[in-house]
Amino acid sequence: MIAQAPDEQARHAGPLVPSTDNTPAPIASPWADRLRHAAIILLAAAIALVALAAFGEISGAAAGAVFVCIAAASLVPWRLHSTVSAREETHGVSPVETPVVRAIVAGMPDPAVLLDRAGRVLHLNDAAEQIAPALRVRELAQFALRNPEIVTALREAIATAEPRRVSYLDHAPIERWMELIITPVQVPTAFDGTDQCMLMTFHDLTPLRRVEEMRVDFVANASHELRTPLAALSGFIDTLQGPARDDAKARERFLGIMQAQATRMARLIDDLLSLSRVELSVHVRPDTQIDLAPLIKQVADGLEPLAKERQVAIEIELPEAPAVIAGDREELLRVFENLIENALKYGASGGRVAVSVGSVPSSDGGVEYRVAVRDFGPGISPEHLPRLTERFYRVDVGDSRSQGGTGLGLSLVKHIVNRHRGRLLIESVMKNGATFTVCFPPEKPRVRTEN
Repeated sequence: MIAQAPDEQARHAGPLVPSTDNTPAPIASPWADRLRHAAIILLAAAIALVALAAFGEISGAAAGAVFVCIAAASLVPWRLHSTVSAREETHGVSPVETPVVRAIVAGMPDPAVLLDRAGRVLHLNDAAEQIAPALRVRELAQFALRNPEIVTALREAIATAEPRRVSYLDHAPIERWMELIITPVQVPTAFDGTDQCMLMTFHDLTPLRRVEEMRVDFVANASHELRTPLAALSGFIDTLQGPARDDAKARERFLGIMQAQATRMARLIDDLLSLSRVELSVHVRPDTQIDLAPLIKQVADGLEPLAKERQVAIEIELPEAPAVIAGDREELLRVFENLIENALKYGASGGRVAVSVGSVPSSDGGVEYRVAVRDFGPGISPEHLPRLTERFYRVDVGDSRSQGGTGLGLSLVKHIVNRHRGRLLIESVMKNGATFTVCFPPEKPRVRTEN
């Protein structure tokens, strides 16, 4: 704690209270001492000047002028003393070490560290302590932040007094991409000057990096999926224009393959457009009232030719009462078409597909409807279950392509279910099939009902 000058202590002491031990009041003591000292000086000066004037060593006018100068000089130290005391009081406290600056740094939403011109830590907030626990106040930051990119940027910022920005990969406590921005800050000092500090702020770039990686992967996968049928079409066209020009049998076979590839490419583009539309409207919840039972019957009837081709029976279990939810009819059709069609294609060895609509009580007193699609095929290995809804992810790439799959079906299902504020549950036991369950939250009728 910094000691105050006696007159400054008296200034903040407040009203005086009468003393019981006859001790002079604190506010009077320093001024009385100074007046006493000044009086002694003036008295000695007056005696000396009178003596000199009496002996004729100096004229009376000169003696009077000298006395006036001495009297004025005796008052100057009081002013100087007050100024020096004030400077001594503030000299040991840097403006950046005040509680106000500490509160500003602590209130910053991002991890922030304020350094002095030598790189020592003056203030840091809780977020900075979490990402860099080794940071300590009044210690050099470069000893705690051992990342080479950070140390280099910090040294350059201190040497040049210019901002620096650096991105780096932080491995502890978890792997994440971080960006460090070092900004020179000119801070006023106690003596009307400026001092240079460094403000370090950290920003987590991990979400942006992941989105960018997803975008790059999506473009690469989409390009690859489109390039494959295009290459096949181009190859067969060249063949038909050349060696197979007059071969009717080869022409029919090649045209069939070309039609299948064109259909696959058209379906891929359709899925991409559908996925894009759903993502754009994911924040808008559908409000049209839809009865699930007629919708599922419509999907099952439409897939009956595929079921007969695969020799699979579709078993439907529907409730007697209407199962009404708020939804988008076309999007729900895509959901159930994808789920039932996948069950027919990949679970055909089981011989049957079971589709059921049920309800369970929800926590808010309503009813949650659940649509379960189960096949009795070979099942899905546990390591694949968490990634099934990723774009272009396939358990068996060759089998998926041979079945005409695009790798976007379950991803589209997930996004549509999310837009309906529902959940998609996937369960599977090897050699015992797989079950895909869509759970819709309870919803009261709002606008209209469609069957």
